[in-house]
Amino acid sequence: MSPDSTHAEPGDSRVRASDADRDRVVGVLAAASAEGRLTLEEYSERSDAALVARTLGDLAGLTVDLPASSVPALPRGDAAAIPEEITAVLGNESRKGPWVVPPRMNVRSVLGDCHLEMHKAIIGQHVTTIDATVRFGTVTIFVPDGIDVRMSGRAVLGAKSSELRGEPQPGAPVIVVRCDVFCGAVTVRRPDWMMRRREERLAAKEKNQLAR
Repeated sequence: MSPDSTHAEPGDSRVRASDADRDRVVGVLAAASAEGRLTLEEYSERSDAALVARTLGDLAGLTVDLPASSVPALPRGDAAAIPEEITAVLGNESRKGPWVVPPRMNVRSVLGDCHLEMHKAIIGQHVTTIDATVRFGTVTIFVPDGIDVRMSGRAVLGAKSSELRGEPQPGAPVIVVRCDVFCGAVTVRRPDWMMRRREERLAAKEKNQLAR
């Protein structure tokens, strides 16, 4: 047997799945749930399996009983596949207001505090992946209730948690948060009252300026 005969060919079910492959399958499952093809329990089980799938064959088995999805595949090498870097080192970093959320983000906090306020953000894609690396710091992600948040990874001498209430809405945007935490925390939560009050004041100020 030649050495090449042991290599998986493109399209072979043994080929290792990429993060983009996993994200696309989560999007397919979310669309199927919104159409009533999967129950919320089935969607939850399959999307959990998709996030830890190792091969394309593992992913294919999760959608074999579903019709072809209308979710477009992301071309290999597309610029959208390049994650945006957000880093807080010995300081604070934040994204707030109507900012555009990229499909992938690498968020790093080292002795710092990083805030991602996504409740007013523009999310064009169905699946957003956030790789959060924390060392003696915090990453806090603010989203409204109803968003589908999927957290995975590890927290050593730290914590990773979601404080959202209720079940995600069918077809809601999916935020995949992959955590690597040491002596810190990654938290997904609802906007607090101070944040909402600040936004109300800004909206009122803009309305008054337009009225003049």
